Amino acid sequence: MTVGVALVVFRLNDIHSLKDKRRIVKSLVEKSRSRFNVSVAEVSDQDVYRQASIGIAVVGNDGRVLNSLLDRIIDFMESLALAELASRQIELLNI
Repeated sequence: MTVGVALVVFRLNDIHSLKDKRRIVKSLVEKSRSRFNVSVAEVSDQDVYRQASIGIAVVGNDGRVLNSLLDRIIDFMESLALAELASRQIELLNI
């Protein structure tokens, strides 16, 4: 079994309140979760309104497939143009 995890950090340049941030984060999370049927959540920086850190988790048998899926999810999030992608990290864990 292989577990794939990703940490995606977005910069929110034109945001002036946590309420605006929550709206954008909720949209990113819900659209990604709905489209790819994976676990997605805001994992840190909840009190920082200019940055959003979103975690993604997938489980499967083939690490190459999971790595590709995580890349597609991150590219999808970036294509929504709701926030600027600051960084991405992907890790595969073989259990």
